[in-house]
Amino acid sequence: MEPAQPADRVPADATPPDGQPPVRSTAGPAPEAGEPALAEPSTAPAPLPEAGEPALVEPVDGPARGGASSHPAVSGDQPAPPARTEKSRSERSPRDMALSLLVLLVPIALLLAFYRGFLGGDAPATVDPAPAVEQARSAGAFPVSQPEGLGKGWRTVSARYQAEAGGATLRIGYLTPEGRGAQLVESSVPADKLLPAELKGGRPQGPVDLPGRTWQRYTARDNEQALVLLEPNRTVIVVGDAGENELRQLVGALR
Repeated sequence: MEPAQPADRVPADATPPDGQPPVRSTAGPAPEAGEPALAEPSTAPAPLPEAGEPALVEPVDGPARGGASSHPAVSGDQPAPPARTEKSRSERSPRDMALSLLVLLVPIALLLAFYRGFLGGDAPATVDPAPAVEQARSAGAFPVSQPEGLGKGWRTVSARYQAEAGGATLRIGYLTPEGRGAQLVESSVPADKLLPAELKGGRPQGPVDLPGRTWQRYTARDNEQALVLLEPNRTVIVVGDAGENELRQLVGALR
């Protein structure tokens, strides 16, 4: 028989009987002096904060916080849509568009009227034919005639003298009082070459009774008409879309 054991003695063999789970002893060795004892975690409620310390509060989403809810179905504090300050282009009435167009057209009309009335915007640019006439006379290729006394309604719009291999040519363009075009051509180029080039296949239509000389009436390009004077050393052509009376007036002013 074994001697009796003390009541506080831990059995040496902790092996449980067969079929039983091992039992962990809760009794451990006493901590040595100076070492803190290992405390088991406590499940007791946390102590209340002391006076003066703010309590820690978990954040709460949604209406409980007084703000916007994170759930899309719950309405929170949403900004109001901005007010429309002006109408969109698609909402403008025809009257608004007409007024806007009128505001643009009025200054343009005033500028156009000033340009035409005071600056002569519709008047064609005029030139002085004297330099071209003097150049032709100095060359001496043919006798040069120049209109005199045509009147204020006639305006000279071009003047050019050109010398070439087959001869020389003086061309002076006019704008008639009726707003038509007429051209005076004087040239030493042979008539059989000059007339097809200037009249573009024009045909003679018979003589024209003019004082002092015999002129021929011709058809010309683009339904124009021409009066032609044939001389041994020069050919004179008066051609244009002007009426025959104005062409006759230009012929009669040649000096």
